[in-house]
Amino acid sequence: MRPEASKLLTDMLATAVEVQRIAAGRTFAEYVASLEFRWSVERGFEIIGEALTQLRKLEPTIAERITDWKAIIGFRNVLIHGYATVKHDITWDVVQNELPTLRRELEQLLAP
Repeated sequence: MRPEASKLLTDMLATAVEVQRIAAGRTFAEYVASLEFRWSVERGFEIIGEALTQLRKLEPTIAERITDWKAIIGFRNVLIHGYATVKHDITWDVVQNELPTLRRELEQLLAP
């Protein structure tokens, strides 16, 4: 794996860990009520999606090993370009149910 690809995977993993840390022990109601909380989570997903977009250009076979890579990139695009249509319940579901899978996959891809 090229060093640039490793850096992108590392950035994605660090961001996934941080989003999980920010959301740990918090509720959906808190997420909806706090603009700062929502922006933090959304920014994390923007970073993950952009890094995956760059990885897809650099080493597509590695990017394609990530479950739902197309959906992750698409989610990033909605956050950036369709921000007014973002549904909080969907974002929260991704935090709770999809992010742990992504984190495990990134850890596996980065394992020696």
